Amino acid sequence: MIIGVVSDTHLTGSNHFLEMVIEKYFKDVALVLHAGDLISLDVLHAFKGKEVRAVSGNSDPPEVKQRLPIKEVITADHFKIGLIHGWGFPVGLGKRVEASFDEIDCIVYGHSHWATNYYRNGILHFNPGSFLGGISSLWRPSIGLLTVDKKIRGEIIRL
Repeated sequence: MIIGVVSDTHLTGSNHFLEMVIEKYFKDVALVLHAGDLISLDVLHAFKGKEVRAVSGNSDPPEVKQRLPIKEVITADHFKIGLIHGWGFPVGLGKRVEASFDEIDCIVYGHSHWATNYYRNGILHFNPGSFLGGISSLWRPSIGLLTVDKKIRGEIIRL
């Protein structure tokens, strides 16, 4: 199973770049996870026909926060994936979001705009970075893919 992962789109709706990225990288995914800071629920319409699970982020307006949970646990095959946006300073973000869940195999989060893909305490920490990039030119826009089979593995895709 392949899962597409995106975060921090910060868009008021779909656009050509988002649609192109979805067509190229998420064409064959079974599921899409959005780790918050959508800004508009209209962004989710770009993932036409895909199952999408999303959480709200700190920059999302009230109408998004009312419709989306703060965190969620998704089961993919026999793996439990925690989905949350994150909060606070980027240093220590992984520890903070990990403490928000019990007994998960992977945690998907955003917030920092900094892509990460590492194991800590036997849990895959996966942040796809920001679809729009970061505050520095060193932080290129990025998305991610999770491959779920005998184990769960992440891949960061720089756009």
